[in-house]
Amino acid sequence: MDRDYSFLDSLDRGMYFDKKEYDGAPLLSYEEVKDRLPVPIVSSHPEWVDCYNYAIQVLYTNVHRPTEGSGFVSNFVDAAFNDDIFLWDTVFMTLFCNLLHPYVPGICSLDNFYCKQFDDGEIPREMVRDTGKDFLLWVNAFDSPLYSYFQNHYGFRTLRELGKLPYEDMYKPNMGRIIEKKPYLTLDNLNHPLLAFAEWESYCHTRDAARLHMVFEPLYHYHEAMKYHLRHQNGLYVTDWASMDNSPRNKHLGLAVDTSSEMAMFAGNLIDIMDVLVKRGYEVPDYDKRREGLVKDRMVLIEKINHYMWNEQDGFYYDMTFGERQTRIKTIAGFFPLVSGVADEKQGKRLIEWLEDKETFNRVHRIPVVAADEEGYDPRGGYWRGSVWAPTNALVTCGLEKHGFHKLAKDIAINHLDVIAKVYEQTGTIWENYPPDEISSGDADNKDFVGWSGLAPILYLIQYAAGLSLDRNETETTVRWEIAEHLVRGGVLGCKQYWFAGKTADFEAADAGGSLEVSIHTEDCFKLNLIYQGAQHSIMVQGDMKLTF
Repeated sequence: MDRDYSFLDSLDRGMYFDKKEYDGAPLLSYEEVKDRLPVPIVSSHPEWVDCYNYAIQVLYTNVHRPTEGSGFVSNFVDAAFNDDIFLWDTVFMTLFCNLLHPYVPGICSLDNFYCKQFDDGEIPREMVRDTGKDFLLWVNAFDSPLYSYFQNHYGFRTLRELGKLPYEDMYKPNMGRIIEKKPYLTLDNLNHPLLAFAEWESYCHTRDAARLHMVFEPLYHYHEAMKYHLRHQNGLYVTDWASMDNSPRNKHLGLAVDTSSEMAMFAGNLIDIMDVLVKRGYEVPDYDKRREGLVKDRMVLIEKINHYMWNEQDGFYYDMTFGERQTRIKTIAGFFPLVSGVADEKQGKRLIEWLEDKETFNRVHRIPVVAADEEGYDPRGGYWRGSVWAPTNALVTCGLEKHGFHKLAKDIAINHLDVIAKVYEQTGTIWENYPPDEISSGDADNKDFVGWSGLAPILYLIQYAAGLSLDRNETETTVRWEIAEHLVRGGVLGCKQYWFAGKTADFEAADAGGSLEVSIHTEDCFKLNLIYQGAQHSIMVQGDMKLTF
């Protein structure tokens, strides 16, 4: 059976996304915007700020204007991996780009995925950056039921050397049900459905409901495509190598705890988006029917994940084989039920025990993607056999925050930031991933990776070190400023030009020897929840303010 890609040329793409042409938005350089970007202040750790400044400069070398004829419709940030753009890389970059909005093309980078959506809702996770064409190896050129091109032939950095593989050699997941319509894409190309997560996180910081309205239809149809093509007959979701390239889990997959949890989160994000749109006066087609369906999908999936994947004896979530046997391999994916809301309070506490366990996940650098006591764990990293990765850390910290485990989330984030800054001092660069058992670049080979590795030196520095974020517990836009006593002691802590929900403010706290002097400079009005020495102070900020604690 020969591969045939010619069908791609005649397809209508992006029919659910209203933005059809490049908007010509100016692409600003670092030199043009550097004086308008956030300026974090952590005098006790100048090396963290140095790493931040470097990350910002590297980021601006990876912003692009669409090439003419590519079909892309927005300026974008690039994954910094190769000459392609990647969906889940871009998703995680938007998390720190939200803090730099509107001076870097962050969330709008996802427009270039929506505009390439297929009529059944599928969205490719990888496309050629300069041409806008599909990465062909991930296209279902055999017009066959769902398969993976690379699962049976995975090799580190060997994808393009594989050549022409016969269809007979492809990995074909046993879906346990008849799926009449064949997918446009391969399983390699349908992983990590996190677009709605990115859009919701962006909205929580920007409060841009107009964007939610623009992206809801593409997101809804994407959810339906993933449900149609990847849902096993038992209600869980399949994955392949693309989840975590060379992880020891892959030989057993199977039904994936990460993909299944992400689909539960996907439904929850869509429900939240729909509710915001209706509240803000936007029309949502078939609101009641769609919402009811999503609520049911989410409830059923949560029940399935907890029934099949939770191990009460171990206190952990595991992937499953097609024979409905738990793999009993502890990976970072076992924590994804936190961020998706799948885990209840009791299960969350059991998972935390693993995150604090020095024999498994609480290593010198937190959090390895494979537990240290698993066969195949690589203390030097080994790519997905033990490395610490920014995107998986981000999902775990978000999950901890969602469950109210703020201190642990902060500990993990600060550890990650501190190690990346120290390795930056050693090597002069930021790496794609890091070893868990030493403070070095380990066996990583991809440097200047900003890229998703900008999460710690940008987002974590401002959110957890400077202590500034938007308070999710408030119905109105409220800044949360948690001033860490040990970080401000003998110095200054804060951030100038902190941007949120269309407002800008300077926050600065200084140790005055027995008291804390706080100053806020802004031309805007907003509510502030300031936390210091365990006490919370609710303040209505109206212009410049000075406070003493």
